[in-house]
Amino acid sequence: MFSVTVRDHIMIAHSFRGEVFGPAQRLHGATFLVDATFRREQLDDDDIVVDIGLATQELGALTGELNYRNLDNEPEFAGVNTSTEFLAKVIADRLADRVQQGALGEGARGIASISVTLHESHIAWASYERAL
Repeated sequence: MFSVTVRDHIMIAHSFRGEVFGPAQRLHGATFLVDATFRREQLDDDDIVVDIGLATQELGALTGELNYRNLDNEPEFAGVNTSTEFLAKVIADRLADRVQQGALGEGARGIASISVTLHESHIAWASYERAL
C-alpha cells in the first residue's frame, strides 16, 4: 500500500458534556496538528498517490472551516462532544467527499482509504480511517 500525508493545523474552542471530561466540561481551547494520509494499492498514471498540492489545498480549505471557531456555537455540532476522535472523523469524511467530487483530481479517484490524525500534543493523538 502506498501513502502520502499532508499536514495542517486548527485552533478551536469547545466544551464537553459528561463527568468523564472533568475540567474539560468548561469552555477551553485546543490546537491540533492535522495529518491527512491518503492510501492506495497502485500508483496512478502519473506514478503518484495523490497530487500533494491539491491534497494540501483541500485539507487547508477544510481546516479553515473549523479554525478559530467555538465549536459549541456551530449548529452542525449541536449536542455533540467534539472530541479529538469525532473531529478526525469529520475531517476524514469531508476529505472523502472532496475526493469523490473530483477536487483532488481524477487520479485521486483510485484512493482506497483516508486516515486523519489529530495531534493534541506530543504525547496524545487520535485517528479515524475510512475506506473510499
